[in-house]
Amino acid sequence: MKFQPSEQIASVPQEVTGQPRRVVVGRITWRDTFAALKHRNFRLFFVGQLVSLIGTWMQTTAQGWLIYQLTGSKALLGTVAAVGSLPMLLFSPWGGSVADRHAKRTVVFCTQTGMMLLAFGFAALVGSGHIQPWHILVLAALGGVAMAFDLPARQAFMVEITSREDLMNAVSLNSSIVNGARVVGPAVAGFLMARAGLTMCFFLNGLSFVAVIAGLLMMRLPKFVSPAKPISTSRHMLEGFAYVSGHQRLRRLLLLFGVVGIFGWSYSVLLPAYATDILHVGEGGYATLLSANGLGALLGALTVASFGSRIRPRLLIFGGLWVFSAMLVLLAVVRWYPLVLLCLAVGGWGMMLYFATTTTLIQTSVSHEMRGRVMGIWGLVFGGMMPVGGLESGLLSQAVGVPWTISVGALVCAIAGLLMWRQVRRHPSAPANAPD
Repeated sequence: MKFQPSEQIASVPQEVTGQPRRVVVGRITWRDTFAALKHRNFRLFFVGQLVSLIGTWMQTTAQGWLIYQLTGSKALLGTVAAVGSLPMLLFSPWGGSVADRHAKRTVVFCTQTGMMLLAFGFAALVGSGHIQPWHILVLAALGGVAMAFDLPARQAFMVEITSREDLMNAVSLNSSIVNGARVVGPAVAGFLMARAGLTMCFFLNGLSFVAVIAGLLMMRLPKFVSPAKPISTSRHMLEGFAYVSGHQRLRRLLLLFGVVGIFGWSYSVLLPAYATDILHVGEGGYATLLSANGLGALLGALTVASFGSRIRPRLLIFGGLWVFSAMLVLLAVVRWYPLVLLCLAVGGWGMMLYFATTTTLIQTSVSHEMRGRVMGIWGLVFGGMMPVGGLESGLLSQAVGVPWTISVGALVCAIAGLLMWRQVRRHPSAPANAPD
């Protein structure tokens, strides 16, 4: 990265990565916040993803509302989330292996094309009036399979279209477009659901994939060189697990990630029921809840993009997690709509501090030849724990209600963060071999 003349480099102690790091001190400029955009390939990725993700959040918003209106079942909300995430548990390590064996752009192109076709299929079923709950379950499962191969390749691809120096900025900016889409997508979906019907949300999501596919085709990348000594797929995947098991800091980061995946992110599964049964708002009110959460997460991603190289990762990880947990507890007890929106916004901000920093540390702690497989394991934890979380939240909310379910998940996340923080302070990770 090129620094402004007023900026200085300072040496700081090693953090949860177990490796020394450099930080920038001095004034923040827009050039720092958007540093990764100086790379042409990343700019193409950034724009394509922004358009595509707006469509994805339109479909996500419409899908949750459709399920609850069709069935009125909180358990089914959790079940659909679980079925959509279950393939991550089964196929993510394989997806990571594929990402290390093949050109990552090719893998992402294939998965994005597959998800585009699924979106058009969803639109056709909804538009025809023949949509049934089992259709939603099947489409969610197929989408989960595509995501199991897409997520490891897309995350590992990030360093190839930027640089190691700009990776944290790229991950944060990528998170910012994910969450910028969470602001725009639900708002557009709420408008369309009320005026044009649900079908348009699914159809426009299908069209939105054209942007990211076109961006991939326009990138200029060096020719991919296949691994010199191909081995069996199972052995290739096991090498990834052995690599993670031998690195204490990766184990810690992924363990906490799994706990948050089960008990933290599952609150979003219950938002349609929370909006309908507790706040008594309609489509527009539900979409606004998602937009508020996305706005907070967008600000969190921009916070990491701007200050991530200046703030201790430990503070971003644990502080962000505790802010997120506190906001969920407050969300469970308040009923005043403006305060609910504030809780979701601040909670989204804290979650993104945790998420973006953790993801960056995992990527920068591994060697290039292992990155796809490690991100496959990351996908296994990130997406694979969500089926458990979705079922847990859906079934528990049927028994004790939505507020208690949200509170229990928040408290578990906060306690897990406290225990991990104490362990890191007492037993810091030993330095590891420097990655590529």
